[in-house]
Amino acid sequence: MKQTWAPSALGRTFTGSSQWRIDLDGLTLSLSVFGQVHRVSVEDESAYIVRVGALWTDVEIHSAGAERAKGDGLPNRHGRQLLAAIAAALEAKRTREAVVELRETLNDLIHWFDRVDEVVAKADADHRWLTQESQCGLEDAQPRLRPREVTERMKPAAVRKELGEEVVKLEAALARWDDNHRATWAVRNRRFAEREKGACKPLLDGVEKMPLTDEQASAVVCFDNRVQVVASAGSGKTSTMVAKAAYAIHRGIAKPERIVMMAFNKSAAEELKERAAKSFERLGMQGVTVEATTFHAMGLRIIGKATGEKPDIPEWAIDTGSGLSKLEDLVDLLKDRSPAFRTQWDLFLFVFGKDLPAVGAAGVADAWDDDGTVRLRTAHGELVRSQEEAMIANWLFLNGVNYSYEEPYRHKTADEAHRQYRPDFFYPELDLYHEHFALDAQGNAPARFGDYLGGVTWKRALHLEKGTQLFETTSHGLRNGDDFQRLEDVLTARGVVLDPNPARPIPADGQKPMEAAELISLLRTFISHAKSNCLTVSALGERLDAMPDGTFKHRHRMFLGLAAPLLEAWDAALKAEGSIDFEDMLNLAAKHLEQGRCESPFDLVMADEFQDASRARARLCRALVQRAERFFFAVGDDWQSINRFAGADVSVMTRFREWFGHGQVLKLEQTFRCPQALCDVSSLFVSKNPAQFKKQVRSVTPQVGPVLQAFQAQQKDYLGSAIQTYLERLCQGLQDGSIPPGRNGKVSVFVLGRYNADRQYVPTRRHHLDPWMDLSFLTIHRSKGSEADYVILPEMVSVRRGRSFPNTRADDPVLALAMPDGDDFPMGEERRLFYVALTRARRGVALFTARGQRSSFLKELVDEGVLSVTDMEGKAIHEQDCPRCGTGVIIWKKGPYSDFRACSGFPACRYKSYKTKKTK
Repeated sequence: MKQTWAPSALGRTFTGSSQWRIDLDGLTLSLSVFGQVHRVSVEDESAYIVRVGALWTDVEIHSAGAERAKGDGLPNRHGRQLLAAIAAALEAKRTREAVVELRETLNDLIHWFDRVDEVVAKADADHRWLTQESQCGLEDAQPRLRPREVTERMKPAAVRKELGEEVVKLEAALARWDDNHRATWAVRNRRFAEREKGACKPLLDGVEKMPLTDEQASAVVCFDNRVQVVASAGSGKTSTMVAKAAYAIHRGIAKPERIVMMAFNKSAAEELKERAAKSFERLGMQGVTVEATTFHAMGLRIIGKATGEKPDIPEWAIDTGSGLSKLEDLVDLLKDRSPAFRTQWDLFLFVFGKDLPAVGAAGVADAWDDDGTVRLRTAHGELVRSQEEAMIANWLFLNGVNYSYEEPYRHKTADEAHRQYRPDFFYPELDLYHEHFALDAQGNAPARFGDYLGGVTWKRALHLEKGTQLFETTSHGLRNGDDFQRLEDVLTARGVVLDPNPARPIPADGQKPMEAAELISLLRTFISHAKSNCLTVSALGERLDAMPDGTFKHRHRMFLGLAAPLLEAWDAALKAEGSIDFEDMLNLAAKHLEQGRCESPFDLVMADEFQDASRARARLCRALVQRAERFFFAVGDDWQSINRFAGADVSVMTRFREWFGHGQVLKLEQTFRCPQALCDVSSLFVSKNPAQFKKQVRSVTPQVGPVLQAFQAQQKDYLGSAIQTYLERLCQGLQDGSIPPGRNGKVSVFVLGRYNADRQYVPTRRHHLDPWMDLSFLTIHRSKGSEADYVILPEMVSVRRGRSFPNTRADDPVLALAMPDGDDFPMGEERRLFYVALTRARRGVALFTARGQRSSFLKELVDEGVLSVTDMEGKAIHEQDCPRCGTGVIIWKKGPYSDFRACSGFPACRYKSYKTKKTK
């Protein structure tokens, strides 16, 4: 409705204003002066001014492109009416706009809720999990709004009046919009799973000989796009995989030809296929088959489909033994072609085979002084105080430099409080002393060394005072490589001709260098990881440069200097045969899928033993299901991840969601194999590693006899006899009925070796045992997936040199160049290997050790009260650690005059005590 205001006659007289009129029609403000009309919108507050003065109100308008128009003499009462009318017009507009926007918001919300309800209803009708893809799609379509702003728009009474009953609808919609939809959908999926387990009970009960457990059934019906099952040992993961395939077919989620189960070797794939066929037959699904294959075969298939030409992979690129032999040939070829490579190869073996411990730490002891000080043996045979000193001595020996170690200083320094000064090294032909100081880049010593710097200052001052020549190296200089070059320079400058000779005879008491086979094996592992992670030589160099300063970078640099040409030679050998290797094949297959050159033929991809997946395998799995409405199901046990040496990267399992974007992580914690007591011991042992998944393993297997025993022989040579005695007692128990027979009337027994050499503990003459037991040998690595009634671990020993369990040689730090951050828990993989060994047993495990050589794992179990060590007659054996070395144990020995107590580590540790031996 149009409103008009004009000045009064008195107002025009007092203000001298001409006749004018102002109109407000909706939002248009019009000022008519001298027959001209000036119009502006009241929304443009800068285009007009209404000034209420002492008596009169004036109005001024300046529309675009026109001169200012002004009128005065409007009574203030009318002026205030004008302002109120303008404000009311603006408020009415805001109300109209708010109502329009709020109705649009309500409409958007209603449409989105309808879509949510439709998607959920369809999932219910189709018996489907509400997948991550569906949830993300709904979230992407969710109206974008700020609830607080919407609520503020609803507050004015005029708005609420205009909306009427829609206010209640909008408030309810906002409340629903603001709900935690993910939580709501999670509840829906849990309820769906329970309904589905009931609806599909015939399938879930009949797919295997025994009904699936609730855990297994839950894993089967959980059909999110990405699902990982963390399965305990013996929990029926294969049954779960086969049942999931059957369920997917039953519910029409995937056709049989669109399902694949992937395993790590051909025999495992064949077992999966056979198990699936038997299960389908039980369910009456005659003629139904699903594919079971290896990662290897899958990669070849994808590449062949993408390129039209199936690639070849030579045997030496697949088989570990053949691969090492091939690499050895390539090393020999490079040594023949490149003197520099040969020199660096020999130098690494002789000097840099071992990494350095933390600054100030000695290293793994070869012997101990009377005061318990650690000593390490050099190639020349002397015992030095640290690994750094041993490295210097080995460098000198390799290069044929004449030196003496800790020879007394030529000037007397001994007094009542101090022994004679003995510099670390002395070069007699040069009359040069050499001190190696444990100092970092800032010249500081480890805090635990006390007044170490005071000793450094005294030594420097002494040489200066006596006029003797002193050459210094430091921990920092050794680790960055500078000091080896400085040592070479100072020696050659004084006339020493270096004669590097790796074939130089090593004294009988000298420490042998790193074996070439060991370095080749390390390089093969490194190459496998580098290729699996798609790391070029330049990328490896960048990773080396980025490593922290405390790292032994010089050794890493030398190793990369060997690995880089070998990696190139390896690839050249493949190219020469027109072939690729396993890692290239996996990455190339994944690349074809990622770039759309080939379409994955599967809707459901399942991977077995996922804890052993490399990053390349994980990448291939991810690429196979990258398209929408695809499903990936991975089953594994991070507690059984024991193949890092073969390229396995447990982080693809422990960081499953990072790899695959999201994922349901379920657990199978009920085992059908080990009795509960053995589950408790093995789980407690392995779960000390905080980087691993937590599981509460439950067993339904009844206990038969002791689950864990430990027997100790007088010496390692008697272990075979002790194991023979144990087996004969088992046999006797079966004969007299004190031990019940197993599944086939016998009992099965595994002798599980940490090394292949442990096969020696399987009796060769066992005709009297064969009627009662099936006895076989497996390495622990090969035993995974197998089980027996009884397990024997024949060498639970710890020795300074040779075979030990655990193998105390941790993964070489150089592997970190080619790998992501790994498991840094002490002996993490060896602990998992021990866990695998323990959990092969359906009844019990027998551990065998030797006096003074108990495995650290066995000691741990004893210290925690899990078991006691006995002799073969059952008498408990208690050992006392040597107070000097802490490695050996105290044993009684016969002397020419009396018995005495000594360390079992003799001659490395010569501790003796002539305490009287108690007699009965």
